[in-house]
Amino acid sequence: MAGRILLVEDNEDDLALTLRALEKNHLHNEVEIVRDGQEALDLLFRRGAYASRPVDELPELVLLDLKVPRVEGLEVLRQIRADPSTQYLPVVVLTSSSQERDVVQSYQLGANSYVQKPVDFDDFIEATRQLGMYWLVLNKLPPG
Repeated sequence: MAGRILLVEDNEDDLALTLRALEKNHLHNEVEIVRDGQEALDLLFRRGAYASRPVDELPELVLLDLKVPRVEGLEVLRQIRADPSTQYLPVVVLTSSSQERDVVQSYQLGANSYVQKPVDFDDFIEATRQLGMYWLVLNKLPPG
């Protein structure tokens, strides 16, 4: 079975665009969608509605928008890196922000990659193809 992707995105248009780009690139990974940072943390750390989720069901990749409600993306990233169970989980910041401080803070907090969402759909499809190929096919994670 292909690895699971956690997509943290609250914008309906960006969500639809990302899912369409994944489909168009034949990335048949299961995509779990959460609409805010708190829900992402609950899913990853099995809290709240996700408390009964099996321990071994972590996603293989997190696509994280920075500008999400309740808990902002940078705080989600900080908590992912602070916990031994998720510290090596690949996190790609996929955001429309081009602000230098967002790029710097993302890497300081341990982002594996920072991708600004392209405005052009064809460019977005290509960026998604490259992300999927690298993080879901070529990248090797440590065990556990």
